[in-house]
Amino acid sequence: MPEIQLGAQTIRTHGAQVARFHMRDWLILLLLVAIEIGLNVIEPFHRFVGADMMTDLKYPLKDNTIPLWAVPIIAIIMPLIVIIVFYFIRKNVYDLHQGVLGLLFSVLITAVISDAIKDAVGRPRPDFFWRCFPDGKGVFHPITGDVRCTGLKSVIKEGHKSFPSGHTSWSFAGLGFLALYLSGKLRAFDRQGHIAKLCIVFLPLLLAALVGVSRVDDYWHHWQDVFAGGLLGITVASFCYLQFFPPPYDIDGWGPHAYFQMLSESRNGGQSESNAMNSLTVRQAESGTVYSRPDQAVETSEVITQVTSSILDDLERGRRY
Repeated sequence: MPEIQLGAQTIRTHGAQVARFHMRDWLILLLLVAIEIGLNVIEPFHRFVGADMMTDLKYPLKDNTIPLWAVPIIAIIMPLIVIIVFYFIRKNVYDLHQGVLGLLFSVLITAVISDAIKDAVGRPRPDFFWRCFPDGKGVFHPITGDVRCTGLKSVIKEGHKSFPSGHTSWSFAGLGFLALYLSGKLRAFDRQGHIAKLCIVFLPLLLAALVGVSRVDDYWHHWQDVFAGGLLGITVASFCYLQFFPPPYDIDGWGPHAYFQMLSESRNGGQSESNAMNSLTVRQAESGTVYSRPDQAVETSEVITQVTSSILDDLERGRRY
């Protein structure tokens, strides 16, 4: 379908209507935020860690190359800026609303799933030894052989949240959604072979991958954690995108489902109005034939008299000749 717009659908003209229609979705987002907060408050599962298991858990304890506060900027703010830019270009509030809603759902659903798995699995991070024993002296239970950590409780708590990588899953959820969004807007799969479009689409995915690599370099995650986080994020992003937009390779992949539904309803409404006007015209015509006013009847009779007189005159002339 070509990009046909019935005027501009701005925040001022259609924003309240679109937001009211998706009110329940926004409430679900708030619920996801509350669940995410709860998952970060509870204590994760403390898996058994013996002395012989510490070989792969003695990597140095380093600071994050990408701090925690930067993750929402990368996964939410950056894609949000791109979506807002397209709104000012197209003046389409349906695209803006569905893009923002899909992005937030993608990131929050991924966050809830990631943290739920983190708390349930309780896999130690590669730097777990130094989190558990900041003085470098290991202490283990004399009977079970399990660790008896002597470090800060908050640091130890984070040490049991290795699988999957939250930084990576968040990044692939937000930037993966952005990649799909750009591929639809740029018509990256229009079969014309413009590889430059694919390069633009791959840029968000490259940034997400670099975030994942930094987690391994900082010894905060094993490579399996990063791989699982990336797979989780891109999978959820794909589902959330397709919930609000057609596939990027579709002919209508440039716009959201809600926009095309609005166009369809507008056309159907216009056809119904046109049919109603035609029906009213026919009924008025039929009504005018049956119920004629007295002055119209007089005019009609005069016309009939004139035509009759003309015919009789022609017949009379024919007899004379």
